[in-house]
Amino acid sequence: MTQAMEQAYKDIILAIGEDVSRPGLVDTPKRAAKAMDFLMRGYRQNIDEIINNALFPSTSDEMVIVKNIELYSMCEHHMLPFIGKCHVAYLPHGKVIGLSKIARIVDIFARRLQIQENLTKEIAETIISKTGASGAAVIIEAQHMCMMMRGVEKQNSVMTTSCMLGAFRNSQSTRNEFLSLIGR
Repeated sequence: MTQAMEQAYKDIILAIGEDVSRPGLVDTPKRAAKAMDFLMRGYRQNIDEIINNALFPSTSDEMVIVKNIELYSMCEHHMLPFIGKCHVAYLPHGKVIGLSKIARIVDIFARRLQIQENLTKEIAETIISKTGASGAAVIIEAQHMCMMMRGVEKQNSVMTTSCMLGAFRNSQSTRNEFLSLIGR
């Protein structure tokens, strides 16, 4: 796969009018292919392997929140990055998930061609399906290079998306507690 990407990058460099044999560009197709392979590693990762049985019995039913998880993704429309932070909460129901696994779930979906709306929903649905939580909430705030570097070129724009499932959707007080605790 990396070899095919390397050739594709070489073709792109030629198509923009550059010389792929000049010293600064000789290894660029290989480096760009390796970078893209890394950035898109979410396609090769498996949620269950990432969680690695880090689900633990618990009688807690109080809200668990992980704030400010950095995320780096690529928009599926222009293949340009969007960068931001993700806030994840869930209400345990019989078990809790290892703290680092929440950040890993964010990464596995972010490291794919995405739109932010779907990314937000995928994270929330996975938290519910893997933990059996009675609710999950995800808010993502991100800046999109496709809007900043090209097109309308709006440098200070931030897109915010949210997905509230279970108790976070059904209970205004639960939703308000979450929003208050993340400072919104």
